[in-house]
Amino acid sequence: MPTLALYNSCTGCTACYLSCSKHAITMITDDEGFLHPVVDKSLCVECGLCEKVCPVLHPSDARRPIMVYAARAKDEVRLCASSGGIFPLLAETVIKNGGVVWGVAWDFSTGDPVAKYRSAHTLDEILSFRGSKYVQAELGDCFLCVKQQLIDGKYVLFSGTPCQIAGLKFYLRKEYDNLLTVEVICHGVPSPGVWSEYLQEVKNNSSRSEVVGKNTVLSFSLKSVPVITGINFREKQSDGYSWKKFGFVVHGKLPAKGNQNSVLLSMVNYKNPFMRAFLGELCNRLSCHECNFRELRSGADITLGDFWRIAELTPEIDDDKGTSLVLLNTNKGSLFFERIKSFLPVCKQITYEMAVKSTAALVVSPAVHFKRKLFFDLYHSKGVDRTVKKLLRPPFAKRVWSTLLGIQYKIKHLFY
Repeated sequence: MPTLALYNSCTGCTACYLSCSKHAITMITDDEGFLHPVVDKSLCVECGLCEKVCPVLHPSDARRPIMVYAARAKDEVRLCASSGGIFPLLAETVIKNGGVVWGVAWDFSTGDPVAKYRSAHTLDEILSFRGSKYVQAELGDCFLCVKQQLIDGKYVLFSGTPCQIAGLKFYLRKEYDNLLTVEVICHGVPSPGVWSEYLQEVKNNSSRSEVVGKNTVLSFSLKSVPVITGINFREKQSDGYSWKKFGFVVHGKLPAKGNQNSVLLSMVNYKNPFMRAFLGELCNRLSCHECNFRELRSGADITLGDFWRIAELTPEIDDDKGTSLVLLNTNKGSLFFERIKSFLPVCKQITYEMAVKSTAALVVSPAVHFKRKLFFDLYHSKGVDRTVKKLLRPPFAKRVWSTLLGIQYKIKHLFY
């Protein structure tokens, strides 16, 4: 029997699953909602290929980038992006030159939005990749498709988390001149199962609000349940939100309003239950807490992320509309970046140390929350919202102190 990555280390990259010619490996959803490979002993011929393509079993050395920039695109591009709008320009350049771009889009085909990998061949198709998706995306058989496109001579841009980039590279087992890999600086990936549960809560709460407002009763029929049509984890243009203080917004169609598209939920990120669970390390994949692919170990050509500490490190270019960190890790990545550089109104060279200081996730994995297991034990029965409030509730002394500060603030502004 092959020895695959340990459960706590497996990233679910699918490289082993897609490499098995005997179809002895299946990706199965575990109790936490994450996909893991399971080997069928009766089909396995012990060829060892699955072990050879597992990036976790063959860790790479840490790297340093060739060059690092703080950069942003023009407002018409970056205001529709989570950060500085660099990825759309990279993707557009590939498409205009007849290439293919792979990224994550929301799939509504089965009802609620599911994050899945898709390929784009036109400029319109890459629009669905815009915006962060804070949930582990389904890769499906996209590595297979990418390999065939590369063999056919297509230029391919593949974007993803560091573990997905590493998974693709190990699956391919050779370097391709016509492949450009772009990774995002990854904090961690939340459970698709938790995400699905939270969406049900959003819909149910929207249904109750709708019926209460109309009939002043709490009961509601299935017909009143809204249909979710859009998710924005990083709203920065409306309702007083900004790049640093972004909003979590859900759009949907409400039956009582003639199925018009409406905002079902709009909440600042640090108050939203799902975002609190994600950033509070309650619902992320276990491998994210001992990630083997930080420090640029994935082999990606370009690394993109948010320059969060821009106000401290380079305040002269901070406008709170989004600025990206761009780390050029290979000559291929550097040469390709030169093709979009003239379209960037801001492109300031900074040091790797500044990038690490701004975004620690580049080099450090977050610690597992000591209540993580309890969260997964409770959220099915209690719901995501109630469970997060219970487990991440501040200590009593801190709550009292915050209340007193609030009262002091209000009294002060009564007299001044």
